[in-house]
Amino acid sequence: MGLHHVGHVIGDMEGAARRYRQLGFTVAPPAYPVVPGVERPFGVANAHIYLADGFVELVAVLDGTPGEARPIPLRVPDDKLPGLVAAIRAASAAIAGFLERFQGLHIVIAGTSDLDAVAARLSADGVGHGGVHAIQRPVETAAGTAMEPARYLEISGPLPEGRIGFAENGPDSAALTVEHANGATALVECVLCVADQNAGQNAGQDAGQDTGEEAAAARRRYDGWAGVRIVPASALPGLLPGERPPALPAFVAYAVSVRDLAATERFLRGNDVPLATTGTGEIFVPAEAALGAAIIFRQES
Repeated sequence: MGLHHVGHVIGDMEGAARRYRQLGFTVAPPAYPVVPGVERPFGVANAHIYLADGFVELVAVLDGTPGEARPIPLRVPDDKLPGLVAAIRAASAAIAGFLERFQGLHIVIAGTSDLDAVAARLSADGVGHGGVHAIQRPVETAAGTAMEPARYLEISGPLPEGRIGFAENGPDSAALTVEHANGATALVECVLCVADQNAGQNAGQDAGQDTGEEAAAARRRYDGWAGVRIVPASALPGLLPGERPPALPAFVAYAVSVRDLAATERFLRGNDVPLATTGTGEIFVPAEAALGAAIIFRQES
């Protein structure tokens, strides 16, 4: 069960798209939902960075001016419209809350081929979730933007690290495989930084950190997940030298595989992108230069 996508919550969609293009990613045009009877743009705008396996989503709350974002009309029966509008407003409020906490990664969704089985397992394990929902999601294809069926569920919150869930694509997903100037091929990992397990209650409070119990709860949430690396705060400098978590717990980085790591490094340095080296010898763009989330580049195997 690998990663389906990660969501990078940012304050400025156009600025984020420019930064990601500087990093060598091909960014799909941003879009926002339009529902019947609601004239003023609302909710969130998002832009996708499609990889051969998984994608990165840029997410920004709309303030009534969508900028370069495209409207995506949603079809919904009249009796379902109030519930849809309420759900979009609630999601927008949650994203705004994440941004107030810090700009960076706040959404991590695992992929699965059997969402109903995942829902049953979570229920059996006593993990609360909102049930399975069917949606239409916009994807870029060779023929243009298409609305494709998808199903998802979210673990009940609020969770300190953000929105966590599972997604199942439709059987005939036609998402476009996109070439990236930095050679990126797949989303392979994200890094969750948690308080040290032995952190005391008072020490955690004094440092503005979660307690050891919160760290243990986070570890239980991701038990069995592939692609989520859980790192105690004391070990983060060894993995990502110079990085500090903006809060605890928090997703602090994600990793993408590349075809040729040396070529990726040459490209990034040629674009004046600051780079650092991980404790295992990979390269990464520090969070300060990547809008709050460090980006690790890893040679594909």
